[in-house]
Amino acid sequence: METTRKVMTGNEAAARGFYEAGGLLASSYPGSPTVELLEAVKEYKEIYAEFSVNEKVALEVAIGSSFYGARSMVSMKHVGVNVAMDPLMTFTQTPTQGGFVLVTGDDPGMASSQNEQDNRIIGKFANMGILYPGSSQEVKDSVKWGLTLSEQFEMPFMVDVTSRVCHGRGIVSLGEREEHKPKGFTPDNNKFTMLPPITHARQYAMKERLEALAEYAYDAPMNLYHEVEGSKVLLVATGLVYENLRELQVPYSIYRPGLVYPLSARRLKELREKYDRIIVIEEMMPFIENELKLMGIHCEGKEWFSFTGEQNTEEIEEGLLKAGLLTKKRFLSFDKDPVVVRPPMFCSGCPHRPVFDILKKMKVTVMGDIGCYSMSVLPAFEASHTMISMGATVGITKGMNKIMRMEGSEKPLVSVIGDGTFFHSGMTGFANLLHQLDEKDNMTFIVLENGTTAMTGGQQNGSSGKYDVNDDMHMDIKAILNTMGIDNVQYVDQFDYKLFRDTLKDEVKKKGISVIIATRPCALKFKIKEPHYYVDPNICIGCRSCVKTNCPPIRMKEYKGIEGLKSFIDPEMCVGCSVCSQVCPVGAIKPSRKEA
Repeated sequence: METTRKVMTGNEAAARGFYEAGGLLASSYPGSPTVELLEAVKEYKEIYAEFSVNEKVALEVAIGSSFYGARSMVSMKHVGVNVAMDPLMTFTQTPTQGGFVLVTGDDPGMASSQNEQDNRIIGKFANMGILYPGSSQEVKDSVKWGLTLSEQFEMPFMVDVTSRVCHGRGIVSLGEREEHKPKGFTPDNNKFTMLPPITHARQYAMKERLEALAEYAYDAPMNLYHEVEGSKVLLVATGLVYENLRELQVPYSIYRPGLVYPLSARRLKELREKYDRIIVIEEMMPFIENELKLMGIHCEGKEWFSFTGEQNTEEIEEGLLKAGLLTKKRFLSFDKDPVVVRPPMFCSGCPHRPVFDILKKMKVTVMGDIGCYSMSVLPAFEASHTMISMGATVGITKGMNKIMRMEGSEKPLVSVIGDGTFFHSGMTGFANLLHQLDEKDNMTFIVLENGTTAMTGGQQNGSSGKYDVNDDMHMDIKAILNTMGIDNVQYVDQFDYKLFRDTLKDEVKKKGISVIIATRPCALKFKIKEPHYYVDPNICIGCRSCVKTNCPPIRMKEYKGIEGLKSFIDPEMCVGCSVCSQVCPVGAIKPSRKEA
């Protein structure tokens, strides 16, 4: 059979590797940089694929599939693994039935994340084998290797990829699918019920399989060694860092472990005998460096290279200069002329815009959360004042509220959460609000029900069926909260600016728990477009009230024959949400045709 080749992103390559390896079930929760992975998996009809309500559930769905003997994959961004840690730390004790890979997307430099964490640490903590690819071809191969090794060593594998590897493109050789029929589930308490005293024995089993995998790593095919004759320096690099290092064409030997945990101590100690210096180049934490030092192998690393951000060719060259391995710089860094920053902003017609315009003007303390509405922290709104993790706003609001009341403060607190985040991890927080509820408490919650997981590309959530009959989930948030015992819940259309503002002002004055569900769907996801609005410059007073709503189509401009700058709305960008018209104090903004 003739093998074909195709240009693929790392995410697409992971999906292809899972398909070729006979994978049957893939689950995920959307989060950059791994969102497109599951979307690519959905192109293969042989595989069941789903975006679950959160990462913990996604992992559990894949665990069930693996228990039945099916090759399974779960994917998520690096912080998503934090959400899934509870089942992960116990699942890794079980002997793997169907091959299992966890693909996690690390984000050096925090291009789209609230933190920078190195999930190789979590993989080691969970006693998993860890593969660390640096190109699209290696990603595909690593998924296939991971599934095979998972079954061979009866352990789940982590395939740790970084943002640039996920989104970068490369040539990938394609193969045919190899079917792996599940063997079925045979109940065995010693394998699948992780309770004492069973787990005591599993600690030894985990240790033994890691030792066996370390022996396999001695000459494993994913580990590469480039020996340069006469070199007294060995550079150790993996992933994309290895690819960037190769561009420098340095006159030193290079060892590239594709299997980064466990490393082969036998192999590395043999290499140590051949070199005067070993220098480890890696992004984020000194993971490999520390592993070598634990083996008693003297090496250098983070004293020359940054502990944070990406290690591109320029950064690697700079580190090698500091280490005395290079004498001159070939790659120039063009950072002397800063580019004007264009901050992210809500889309035209975004239903979040009026909510945060109102909150900004009310000058209340707002607990924020993770989603498109995280941008409310930024100019021109600056209307949210905390941002930690998905679903955290509810518990944070309760904790701050309790201390405020203890200190005698009567100020209200407002919390904002999206519908996707509500289903992801917000519901438990709402249930906890009812614990030790006090008559002095004053908490107002706004649930932004836009019917989509918008920030990551418009994946469905539990509310999507309300706006699209093709989505099979249509859960009623008000009914859920009422069933919990939260009675003061109401739907309010945020595009009725005055009604929403007046309702919110009334609710923050009330004691207890108030919930307002904002009802407008995502304009981008559902392609909502009404007749555009325009500005009558003869009426406009140039107050910029419309501009301050931070809507992309609106700007100030000069009109011929009219003194001073007046506002202007680009008709090609406007989707007719009407918010600008409602905040205009003089009625200068009008619809392009009369509303029916």
